[in-house]
Amino acid sequence: MMSAYIDFIRIRFLMMLAYRVNYYSGIVIYAINIGAYYFLWQAIYGDQKTLAGFTISQMTTYVAVSWMARAFYFNNLDREIANEIRDGSVAIQLIRPYSYLAVKMMQGFGEGIFRLFLFMAPGMVIVCLLFPVKLPTDPAVWGIYLVMLLFAFLINTQINMLTGLFAFFVENNEGMMRMKRVIVDLFSGVVVPIAFFPGWLSVTMKWLPFQAITYLPSSVFTGRTPLSEAGQVLGLQAIWFVVLLIPMALTWRAARNRLFVQGG
Repeated sequence: MMSAYIDFIRIRFLMMLAYRVNYYSGIVIYAINIGAYYFLWQAIYGDQKTLAGFTISQMTTYVAVSWMARAFYFNNLDREIANEIRDGSVAIQLIRPYSYLAVKMMQGFGEGIFRLFLFMAPGMVIVCLLFPVKLPTDPAVWGIYLVMLLFAFLINTQINMLTGLFAFFVENNEGMMRMKRVIVDLFSGVVVPIAFFPGWLSVTMKWLPFQAITYLPSSVFTGRTPLSEAGQVLGLQAIWFVVLLIPMALTWRAARNRLFVQGG
């Protein structure tokens, strides 16, 4: 059975490879986004050396790494699940001898691997040539960050799958998916680092999973969070991964009892 799940990873990777030109254009778009944020933060800093604990060098690297990490963990599994629920094809998936949610996770991982090697990696090289990004030289930082990046993918994918499963209950969750995307980008720290949030909101974020997707891993990568505290970040990510399994299981159990097919 495990080999079947691995095949889902391979098949999704090959599917993404067929449309790789779209991702080459995506590299350009992400580079433009990073450039816009770079010049914006340059203007915000002005003559100041630090803001909210970030030096201008750390902020430049944070912006680049955060956006390129998003290129890896981003996926549209919420939309895929919602579409399969609306057109009724999910009913066929349910009678097959595998876990529907596990298959979706593997498909998302296949897409993530494609994005890692053909989007994130080349995009990061281009960004480093265009902007003064300072990458860490310690191999331990790179190794730990890769593990954090994997957890970022898992947590983001869990949130996506939860959002998609709500189509069982509301039939059309398009607005919910758009709202989720904005919330994740904002509260994960892609748009603005959480350190810049007001005190009460920054405290609230500590009780939500979003910071574990981008802000905490990128803070370790840029050196704002010492390597000695990286274990705490990994622990927090692992906790959120386990915690999010609970609402996924409950939602999936309730959804299977509610399934009805529109249009036959």
